[in-house]
Amino acid sequence: MTDNSEMIEFVRARLAEEEQIAQAAGGDSWRCPTDVSGEVHDRTGAITFSLRGHGFDRHIALQDPARTQRRIETSRVLLNEYAEVADQDTDRPEHDFSSGRAVGLGFAVRQLAAEHAGHPDYRAKWLPRFIH
Repeated sequence: MTDNSEMIEFVRARLAEEEQIAQAAGGDSWRCPTDVSGEVHDRTGAITFSLRGHGFDRHIALQDPARTQRRIETSRVLLNEYAEVADQDTDRPEHDFSSGRAVGLGFAVRQLAAEHAGHPDYRAKWLPRFIH
């Protein structure tokens, strides 16, 4: 395993956790009906949340399980692309396309990892690097 493989596995584990939570929430798309302020409904029209007067309804509706699962899938595509070239993501990359791809994808994966910086398994060495 490369040093970067630990970061890849960390992100994969966090995505799997999020996916489990989204599936447990029913996997539905949520929406805010225009005629009922403060309510978030699932696909059947049932009230999922009611938060009158706080303005949280639209934010919660955007975090619906279906959208979360789509985001997880796109993150996995990016992660899989990175896994193919992760061994080339170094502090001193070559000046070729493959190394540039590795560093660019590595930057994106480090951002995904940084979303979970508060997790006990997160490592500071995974912070995004800025190379000139």
